[in-house]
Amino acid sequence: MCPAGGVFRFRRLSMNSLERDLVLTDHPKKIVLAYSGGLDTSVILRWLQDQYGCEIVTFTADLGQQEELEPARAKAEMLGIKEIYIEDLREEFVRDFVFPMFRANTVYEGTYLLGTSIARPLIAKRLVEIAHETGADAIAHGATGKGNDQVRFELNAYALDPAIRVIAPWRFWDLDSRERLIAYAEQHQIPIPRGKRGEPPYSTDANLLHISYEGLALEDPWVEPPAEMFTRSVDPAQAPDTPADVEITFERGDPVAVYGEKLSPAALLTRLNELAGAHGVGRLDLVENRFVGMKSRGVYETPGGTLLLHAHRAIESLTLDRGAAHLKDDLMPRYAELIYNGFWFAPERQMLQALIDESQREVEGTVRLKLFKGAVQVVGRKSPKSLYDANLATFESDVVYDQQDAQGFIKLNALRLRTLASRGH
Repeated sequence: MCPAGGVFRFRRLSMNSLERDLVLTDHPKKIVLAYSGGLDTSVILRWLQDQYGCEIVTFTADLGQQEELEPARAKAEMLGIKEIYIEDLREEFVRDFVFPMFRANTVYEGTYLLGTSIARPLIAKRLVEIAHETGADAIAHGATGKGNDQVRFELNAYALDPAIRVIAPWRFWDLDSRERLIAYAEQHQIPIPRGKRGEPPYSTDANLLHISYEGLALEDPWVEPPAEMFTRSVDPAQAPDTPADVEITFERGDPVAVYGEKLSPAALLTRLNELAGAHGVGRLDLVENRFVGMKSRGVYETPGGTLLLHAHRAIESLTLDRGAAHLKDDLMPRYAELIYNGFWFAPERQMLQALIDESQREVEGTVRLKLFKGAVQVVGRKSPKSLYDANLATFESDVVYDQQDAQGFIKLNALRLRTLASRGH
């Protein structure tokens, strides 16, 4: 009964009681695990085997993280896995996820280029597809219960298969510390890299678009990141003393060539990473607002993506109508938030994408950027679809623009302001 004048409050059972019992006793038939081969997912793999006693399928995606993936196969085989998927998804990742996102000039909270966020829908998509291919009724991931990735994996998975079951061990198991993970691994003869035995200074996530660094040594937002941490860009202070020019060519809003050389999406982004990283471009240190409600400090390297953002905005400045450009800028924060929060496959993101893609039909041409000690400057742009007319823009005498027309234009726009002012205050 609700007390008089009061509010009835349900007692919230912890995950260690009713919910945990349900998760642990309702056994799936087969599970597809997002598997990196590292300590955490190797422990999760063995834990799933022990807990559920069902067949496990591992899926390892090559998204350009610059790590050797065959050791993941060997470790999965050592743990008794028969169905092992290791897939090179770099071209699909850049072509179908990164490039569509960059058509919108997407940044989250003004600066973050969403390198981690944009990889999650592709991983979720393949997890669900592999589950269908192998007859699995569940997928599993190694994201923790405090981060954004759990939300991204699961929202995208449910959007593709509403009946799929998702198992996230970090939310309910008792291996809640590095020491317990290592003890479990040693107990079950799971190889542990030497560096994992000590406390790591930060966690990382990498793909072809970026690499992120979070946690532990970086949790104090006042402390500067250690110089030796960065792997994709030289220290801007140590970058070459001579600037370098980079030319990027676009067709229908997507980059297609560097210095006039046509490249595949993944090859093009790889080339831009090399060029930008050599000049210290693409470092970012920010405190962001996670979807789950907390603030988090993250440090990122996105060298090639930083060039793409500057170049794409530059080519749009020539080819996009003012109204279309301003509407895109109005919508971009909403679009960025949808990707950050895990709604890539939601209808509202797809609707926005259709609008963005329509705006890109005439976005064509070449942009020249100058790179110098961490800075990027647009120094040239040209397009066969340019709306820029030197005859209109010139400050010299011309015969196409009657400057007296401006008087009526100003008076009409001032009418409401003058009416307000005449009323007095």
